[in-house]
Amino acid sequence: MKRLRLAFLAPSALLLATLFLAPLVIVAVYSLESRGAYGGVTPPFTLESYSRILDPLYLKILWRSFWVAGVSTLLCLLLGFPLALFISRSGPRRGLYLQLVMLPFWTSFLIRTYAWMFLLRDTGLINTALLATGLISEPLPLLYNDFAVILGLVYGFLPFMVLPLYTTLEKLDPALLEAAADLGAPPWPALARVTLPLCRPGILAGSILVFIPCLGAYLTPDLMGGGKSIMIGTLVQNQFTTSRDWPFGAALSFSLMALTLGLLYIVSKRSRGEDLL
Repeated sequence: MKRLRLAFLAPSALLLATLFLAPLVIVAVYSLESRGAYGGVTPPFTLESYSRILDPLYLKILWRSFWVAGVSTLLCLLLGFPLALFISRSGPRRGLYLQLVMLPFWTSFLIRTYAWMFLLRDTGLINTALLATGLISEPLPLLYNDFAVILGLVYGFLPFMVLPLYTTLEKLDPALLEAAADLGAPPWPALARVTLPLCRPGILAGSILVFIPCLGAYLTPDLMGGGKSIMIGTLVQNQFTTSRDWPFGAALSFSLMALTLGLLYIVSKRSRGEDLL
């Protein structure tokens, strides 16, 4: 049985090694080499690319990336929890509401991002409507800032928060809430002391599924943030394309991955109540 199991797992292991480990090794080697005169990489091996990350400019971009990703995750949780709770208690209409949650995935993410840009720009629908009603005298700066980036990230990744929360809430025993009500607990304390603790796995899973893509996102910050809201994903993309500084881009990618894995390790240990060491 052991040999049979290994035989069935061998194609998957080979596929992972080819598509994941091999590129990872290549990026690791690139991060330790020097930038060529016309781009690319060249010997000798050096840690200069990693030392450049400690520059205050790049640390500021890294901090902005964590801040934007954290705010976006929190907003997704605040918006997604009531929605998931509503869907879980919708009876026979659950399937319809879940399809509506997943409906945006039927359209290209790039097209949806451009649609938001058309809505938020100075001559877009929102500013045009506000100007026509006389509520404002000049267009609001709704695009090319952190607000636009957070809005785009929340819109894009909200379903990734709703679905894990719905899975947890759907399995929640209604008798527990009825027991809390019988013991005199008002709705809000019952929500805080019964529902939220029992939904902790869904909250954790949804937060991870939203935070990590938001942290490494580059399309939304690049299009909706412009040059005023640069995040780490945009910086990495620029190093490999515009600047052609592959070693620094690889070092940024590896550093971001190390920080993300470290955070996941801490969160997983905390969730299980284990010591970090």
